[in-house]
Amino acid sequence: MTGSSYDPPTLLPVLSRGRHRNPRKGACFMEMASYLAGERWSDHPRCTHPLLAQLARSVNDHTTDAQRHELAPLNPAVIGVTGDDVAMAAHIVRSCAQAALPIVSAERQNMMATALLTAEAVLNRASGAPPDALSESSRCALEQAPLAAERGRKLVDRVGVSVRGFSKNAARPSVHVAVQGIAEACVPDPDRRLRELLTVVIGECVPGARGVEPVDERRWVEACQLTGVV
Repeated sequence: MTGSSYDPPTLLPVLSRGRHRNPRKGACFMEMASYLAGERWSDHPRCTHPLLAQLARSVNDHTTDAQRHELAPLNPAVIGVTGDDVAMAAHIVRSCAQAALPIVSAERQNMMATALLTAEAVLNRASGAPPDALSESSRCALEQAPLAAERGRKLVDRVGVSVRGFSKNAARPSVHVAVQGIAEACVPDPDRRLRELLTVVIGECVPGARGVEPVDERRWVEACQLTGVV
């Protein structure tokens, strides 16, 4: 198994909501990643970018008990996906906002539109693109929530975009609200949407990561045995 390409495992560990003292008490998605990476047991392991780890924890906790085991095959894919480039955080926020904006409740749409426009501006600054340039997927998401998009543009124009402020204050709450909003949206199969969001974000982060580490298959089996097997 490796972080970017691996055969789906035949054994799946039991994942559960929240933090756990040790594997025999249960494991969330990121605790399982810490074990597979050979790190100290933690839901904040060093092997994964902090914002990606937050997304994974949030998806884990907002996925239903019946479907959470479907996240387990993604565990090896987050190991070694680290970096300190602000563009990685902006990619994560952009993908979360794109997925959430068209379907979340009206009170959350304003935040998602602002987060999406801010993430695009941060990426534009990093790449040298025009400040107001938008990806096609972002344009499509904004078109599905025109009132929130208009409010978001006015707010971004008035306040401006601070890369430091985005990284320190805006990125984490944006990811949390996006996941919670998708989980509570009136749409078919929110579990599938959350799983697909995590899959997409991992795929976007891997190319910019410092190095994706292989996962020892024996350790995967050990993890399954410790937490229980689906």
